[in-house]
Amino acid sequence: MRLTDDQLAEYNGADASKPVYIALNGTIYDVSAGRHVYGPGGSYSFFAGRDATRAFITGCFDSDLTPDIRGVEQAYMPVDAEEVVSLDENGKVRKTGGKKDLTKAQEKVRHEREMRLAKKKVQDTIEGWSRMFKGEAGKDYFKVGEVVREEGWMEKLPVRDLCERAKNTRPKRRD
Repeated sequence: MRLTDDQLAEYNGADASKPVYIALNGTIYDVSAGRHVYGPGGSYSFFAGRDATRAFITGCFDSDLTPDIRGVEQAYMPVDAEEVVSLDENGKVRKTGGKKDLTKAQEKVRHEREMRLAKKKVQDTIEGWSRMFKGEAGKDYFKVGEVVREEGWMEKLPVRDLCERAKNTRPKRRD
């Protein structure tokens, strides 16, 4: 089965005679076995009838209900820990956390490494959800098709900023 985003929206659980579908990264899954969860009034009803891949990654279920994952790896990019200044038992100043002094070359290497790891984390997160929706986690869900979109659809959308929840839960750098 191949559905456009508009056609997919018709499978949001409002019509009890139709199955409930959600999409993840362009793949459509039948989650009718969880109609009480994904259908109207369910705790995850906002996923029904749409591809909300970004929200599965960021956890921002109110603002990221879109398949556009551009820039979402930033949610997994470490930020510098805040520097804490305190006195040790001898009264000497002790600093912990804060930004480590690196050369430009070292910063570039660290950034590239962190970006690779962040992109892998995004893919791992998508794959984890995909396994669940394919029924590999004991749920009676299964793949039914693909979302079809016109060439270049994503480039027509504005690039999204990282939502507040994702910004606030970014990992702290440990070096």
